[in-house]
Amino acid sequence: MLQQNVISSQELEQIISDFMLELGIPAHLRGYQFLRSAVEMCVENMELVGSVTKLLYPDLAKMYQTTDQKIERAIRNAIEVSWERGNSELFEELFGYCNSPEYSRPTNSEYIAATADYIRLKYDLI
Repeated sequence: MLQQNVISSQELEQIISDFMLELGIPAHLRGYQFLRSAVEMCVENMELVGSVTKLLYPDLAKMYQTTDQKIERAIRNAIEVSWERGNSELFEELFGYCNSPEYSRPTNSEYIAATADYIRLKYDLI
């Protein structure tokens, strides 16, 4: 039986932060915090990926004392900025296509799922 790595919540947060900066998401955006928390929650529980609007956004809204709609919009904005400014090779590795004009950006759910899955696999957190 394979044994998974155990890392602290603080270490996981740092890994996610570093990865998001590499993806081109500026830390000053409100969506950066929301997206980092969303990815962290999904790394810890991949079932949330299947229920982004029903479970993940409401949980984030409670955590940050805001609305589901503001969470969704801020994350979408952070992803749009990332898509315009980010690392093309990393997008290719993560999504199978790059951030060029002929491809539309991934949805919030796709972005969160791909990022969480990448981190789980890279750091053997399965």
